Amino acid sequence: MGVVTATAVPVEIVGLLVSPVHAYEGRPQFGARPDLDGTGPDCVEVRAGLGLVGDRYFGRAAHRRAAVTLFAAESLDEIAAELGLSDVPDPELTRRNVVLRGFPVDQLATGRGTDGATFSLDCGDGPVRFRAHRPANPCRWMDVMLAPGAFRAMRGRGGVRCEPLDDGVLRLGPAVLRVDPPDQTR
Repeated sequence: MGVVTATAVPVEIVGLLVSPVHAYEGRPQFGARPDLDGTGPDCVEVRAGLGLVGDRYFGRAAHRRAAVTLFAAESLDEIAAELGLSDVPDPELTRRNVVLRGFPVDQLATGRGTDGATFSLDCGDGPVRFRAHRPANPCRWMDVMLAPGAFRAMRGRGGVRCEPLDDGVLRLGPAVLRVDPPDQTR
């Protein structure tokens, strides 16, 4: 499956998450850690090479190439149908930073050790570029937080881990996603 390249794809940012703690830590049977300070804001501030201001991975050297996670809401639609769920789970339960509708974000990532696509999101405040690196693989917590079987169902469609290349702002609502041609990603 290759990366989809396009000059401009209209998308909608349907969820944003900034959290100072890692809520899905330890064993699922003991429950999630309360995330009293985690927010689903209307907008987030992105900093090049650092991540989302206020997020637990902001400025951490070990997470620079994975500071921002991006997820396609359509993946949850498909998973809910496959698992026979009566309702589609809340995409914020996946704990991905940016949830959008309208683009197959999993195609932006590549295999281990190589860079994925460079792309931008523009919510009207100017484009914010990211470099996709690797898939955001699901964890067993998805069976507890979404539905039994969600962990396996999310494999290959759990989103992508990205490195922000520009400072900027992302907002809930309509946006434009652009994928740079492969010769311009380096």
